[in-house]
Amino acid sequence: MDSIRGALAAFATGLAATLVIVALSILPFLNPVWVGFEQGRSQAAAWTGYSPEQLAAVTGPILVDLVVGPPDFDVTLDGAPVLKEAERAHMRDVRGVFFGFFEVAVVAAVVLLVLFLAARGSVARERFWRRLQKTGSVIVVVTVVGGIAGLLFFDSAFILFHEIFFPGGNYLFDTRTDKLVQLFPEQFWVESTIGVGIVIIGLSLLMRWFAGRRAARLASRAGVASSLGTRPVTAR
Repeated sequence: MDSIRGALAAFATGLAATLVIVALSILPFLNPVWVGFEQGRSQAAAWTGYSPEQLAAVTGPILVDLVVGPPDFDVTLDGAPVLKEAERAHMRDVRGVFFGFFEVAVVAAVVLLVLFLAARGSVARERFWRRLQKTGSVIVVVTVVGGIAGLLFFDSAFILFHEIFFPGGNYLFDTRTDKLVQLFPEQFWVESTIGVGIVIIGLSLLMRWFAGRRAARLASRAGVASSLGTRPVTAR
């Protein structure tokens, strides 16, 4: 029973930490500075035929609707709607997926806090930090391997992702006529995904380092207590 409980605790710790790290890694990219930078690199102005000022004026409200809401995505330019109804519907679905994921991430953060508080005593607390340390290593490996595979098979990965999260199929747009994919070209998504992956790796390495230090400090204290002939506090 203890082994099963330990395995479940290890799984919950790893999964919760992974969700929190991924959520934190996405947040820095939901801002107009990054979006504008990547639109410039992916030549969104050329795709849309907009001037830089028009591009910023159109993209800003779309980003606000995505992050803040309400999710109308009814931005206009010179009185004409920028996005067609199918594009607006897709963006509403995107917002639903985003908010659904971040709600799960908040729950994961609470679970992680509960697991930390439940790890009473130096032995249990050291075990908690060791699990986080291992989780950091696993996330780095999975991110690197998955990132390489995703770049090599980007189109397939893109379609698979959308088929899973947008089963209605309202994600296929024409780059010649649909402003949504002109505003956010493929290069935008490729480089943004790479950026998120880099942040995930950085945060995972930071977690691995910090958790390792905490675990080592607890182990050192337990060793000192043992050499002094006292018994370290154990989990109840």
